[in-house]
Amino acid sequence: MFFSVVIPTYNRQPILEKCLRAMENQVLRPNGQVEGYEIVLVDDGSTDGTVAWLQEQAAELPHVKLYEQDHEGAAIARNFGVKQAEGDTIIFIDSDLVVLDGFLQHHADALTQAYEQGNERVFTYGRVVNTCNFDAPTSEPFKVTDYSRAFFATGNVAIAKRWLLEAGLFDPQFTQYGWEDLELGVRLKNNGLSLIKSPEAVGYHWHPAFSVEELPELIDKEIQRARMGVVFYQKHPTLDVRLMIQMTWLHRLLWGSLSLGGLLNERSLGPTLRWLIDRGYPQLSQELSRVFLNWYNVNAVYAAYRDLPKSATRG
Repeated sequence: MFFSVVIPTYNRQPILEKCLRAMENQVLRPNGQVEGYEIVLVDDGSTDGTVAWLQEQAAELPHVKLYEQDHEGAAIARNFGVKQAEGDTIIFIDSDLVVLDGFLQHHADALTQAYEQGNERVFTYGRVVNTCNFDAPTSEPFKVTDYSRAFFATGNVAIAKRWLLEAGLFDPQFTQYGWEDLELGVRLKNNGLSLIKSPEAVGYHWHPAFSVEELPELIDKEIQRARMGVVFYQKHPTLDVRLMIQMTWLHRLLWGSLSLGGLLNERSLGPTLRWLIDRGYPQLSQELSRVFLNWYNVNAVYAAYRDLPKSATRG
């Protein structure tokens, strides 16, 4: 098999450097099942000097093939990357993911084992560990909060290109933050694909340490995610999707009660969140902020659903 590692990126140059150098350092088993690999990097209109840096470092990144597009979102960027890919097997990772040197080989081993057992309609899902340690992201241990029940998430998956093409790739309607990968996962599952977990193929997802200053951006992401959640539900109007996007009375009751109907928000809780951060508890501060972030999300989901044309909400 030949791997095409598809990576969309937007204004992430510092962590992208770690991501790409880790991908360049992959160790493949001699005379093994992996013939080679390429890194299909799609820059989604970055304005932070990413492209200039990549051009300067081209000699040190021999596997990287750079493509550029206007800022159109991750779904369109990944579709573009898949169409340019030369490999028979696609690996999706994000540009803030740093992997170990056996990453590709572990995905290959898991896929090969399934193929040898006569099961070709599979994809592998590697483990993702969240970390805010920029200097040494791969030193972070796996935590309970890193556990994911997602069927198909593009932070760390490997799948034969033909299954993506058969399913129709990512829906370009997902122009804002969230859900484009899980929506494709529904179509893959409907086409008979199954998931094989490959925890050895671990990736370390870096993000900055939580700060009160980023709350406006996080609130905006929740609102975007809500809008895209409604697009998801329009395509797949099932109870499972309603639960995923938090469009149920249970979610309204839960987050409405915990946030006291929105009285606990970024303004009222701001001093407490900052106090926790100053005393070395940024993770606890972040978890506390999820109370009102989820309340923003639930309200935005119902607002987006109400704004749909009546013909789109029938049934």
